[in-house]
Amino acid sequence: MVEPNSQTPSARSPRRRARLRAALLTIPLAAGILGAAAPAQAADHGGTSGRTPDSLTCRGKGIDPTAKLHHQTETFIKAPLSTIWKLHTDVEAWPSWQTPVTSMKRLDPGPLRKGSQFRWTTPAPPTPTTPETTLVITSTVGQVKQNQCIRWTGPAIGEGLRIDEGVHVWNFTKVRGGVIVRTEESWTGDQIEADPATSIKYLAPGLDAWLAELKTAAEARSCHR
Repeated sequence: MVEPNSQTPSARSPRRRARLRAALLTIPLAAGILGAAAPAQAADHGGTSGRTPDSLTCRGKGIDPTAKLHHQTETFIKAPLSTIWKLHTDVEAWPSWQTPVTSMKRLDPGPLRKGSQFRWTTPAPPTPTTPETTLVITSTVGQVKQNQCIRWTGPAIGEGLRIDEGVHVWNFTKVRGGVIVRTEESWTGDQIEADPATSIKYLAPGLDAWLAELKTAAEARSCHR
């Protein structure tokens, strides 16, 4: 088990408080985070009925088909595919454009590939059934295809909160004027499945916000090229 970083609530800095305010919209897993803006062309397939017929895949693998908690969304980004892909897969740079990512560490060198691992942290706000905590997420890349898709999995563990496994799939489709980015994630675990109505309120906005931040960062970088 990975132990989260301990932090004392009374010693929070302004930056820490800002991260917590942002995290109120999300408990991202291997995924998800940031901001409040909903992306354009968002498609919500979240719910508690398992995998949907149009679930995303990468090299034939998708989310957990038995998961009670899952969400799918998408957005159009007016930027080159290469810019978007680099932002998304340069995980060590996530804290520079994703405010709630409080730390990030690659566990192996080189570009992301099958078997690559990275460990990162993000604050999780309190819910009616779980305390405020810091989630430590260890993600393992299962499948990847350059400029097309990537899929990773892993647990998220904090004091009083545990997601046994998240499965996160991303698809990138080049279209006229930009790229459509689609993402889908599932969560499994006894604790979160005991209160699915609360859990989905954090999973869905987390993915929507991640896409919104990716769109903002990619389009800003594209304008300055």
